[in-house]
Amino acid sequence: MAYYSSTRDFVALSDLHPNLARPNVIGMVIGKTDVRGFPDRKNIGSERYTFGFTIRDSPTYFINVSSWGREEYIRSLSESFRVGDCVTIENPLVQSKDGEREEKFNPVTPSCYKLLISENHSVVKTSSCYEMDTKLLSLLHLPVKDPQDYYSLGDIVANGQSLDGRILNVLAAVMSVGEPKYFMTSDKRKGQRCEVKLYDETETSFPIICWDNESIQLAQSWIPRKTVIFAADVRINFDKFRNCMTATVISKTIITTNPETAEANVLFSFIKESAQSGALHDKMEEQSKESINLETIVNVYTVKQLKEKALQSDGKLEPVFGIIYGYISTLDIDDNVSKVIRNRCSICRFVVNEMSNTCTFCGDISSNSESTFASFDILVNLTDHTGTLYSCYLSDCVAEETLGCTVHEFLTLTEDKKTALKWQLLLERSKIYFKITLSPSWRTGLKVNILSCKLADPTEASQSLLGRRKRLNHVD
Repeated sequence: MAYYSSTRDFVALSDLHPNLARPNVIGMVIGKTDVRGFPDRKNIGSERYTFGFTIRDSPTYFINVSSWGREEYIRSLSESFRVGDCVTIENPLVQSKDGEREEKFNPVTPSCYKLLISENHSVVKTSSCYEMDTKLLSLLHLPVKDPQDYYSLGDIVANGQSLDGRILNVLAAVMSVGEPKYFMTSDKRKGQRCEVKLYDETETSFPIICWDNESIQLAQSWIPRKTVIFAADVRINFDKFRNCMTATVISKTIITTNPETAEANVLFSFIKESAQSGALHDKMEEQSKESINLETIVNVYTVKQLKEKALQSDGKLEPVFGIIYGYISTLDIDDNVSKVIRNRCSICRFVVNEMSNTCTFCGDISSNSESTFASFDILVNLTDHTGTLYSCYLSDCVAEETLGCTVHEFLTLTEDKKTALKWQLLLERSKIYFKITLSPSWRTGLKVNILSCKLADPTEASQSLLGRRKRLNHVD
């Protein structure tokens, strides 16, 4: 039975057939692909654009939807909703699908039909589930495959190269989510990559790789050591370079976040027990240091360029990684120590609540002197010749490397020595690696995390500035 209110004239996905006149359907988006362009055979030299998604309106029924058309229309439609949204579709074309051909590159569905959206005849709208039926929301937590039909990570590793190229289902917890990395392909197309580390009772670290924007954005919502995923139809490969097995999200894949199944509940219990025992702490700490490779960050920006980039993003700025040649213009480390040092959870490394001294992330873990540790958490201003970025985060290990001392060493310094340390760093030309994201809740609207801050090589900084001026003059 489909989950929606009978007050609206929606056709259940299971009741669709090609002879229906102007059907309207509703469902939760459980999968979605990126926009792609193809040469238009009818108009030589031009391209047609397409993307697909999968909607579900009941525990047993879901269907694939595709749309073709002009680039402007397809991109606008794709950007109007995400996985996890509820959408209504008015007047889609119901077509029979070629099962073997369709399911080679698309999610396997129980329907013998597919839906086609036309710019001239169909309308897609996002809709509040609460206006329809809250039961629709529960569909987001039901795997599209038999919840018992999956490989443990240990099984994949044990079978090794015999599984190379196989399409399998995986149930696992999220250990860490890497930062998205962006690149340009040989044919000048933009590409992206994000690696997520999974774990379960049988393996402490197993990589799953996302190559498309949709799965990368979904992965960014996962909470390490809290989120469990059921990934249906991922491709398993043997990575010769790293000499290990990996999983890859492909166009067939549908990922269910925090599935509500007996098997997932067992894994949730394992996560909780592991967190309480601290068994995974050393492994997580090791991986947190490896999650961002500074060597992959090469783009140099000015403060002005970053602010302009944010203004032009229309509120949809992807995380930006880059380098600024500038200096720290505000560094209040000789002020109140509570503004410089905060306690973090020993298990998840999140900042703990100052009032209760407990971790809201690992809520069930009792607070004691061994469950937290002191960490730098400093807000600084970064300035170059074009402007200033205010309230940037300099924290944890990066702060220790920048200041040249640990938290415990810092606490033993006299006020005079803290002031002297501050003036060693203030106004010194530095090479600063950063990550910047839009954050409406943040005081400046931009959240800047400093990934590294070291004194700049004068020649390198000058060459970078001269190169940037030449590029600007060339553009002018």
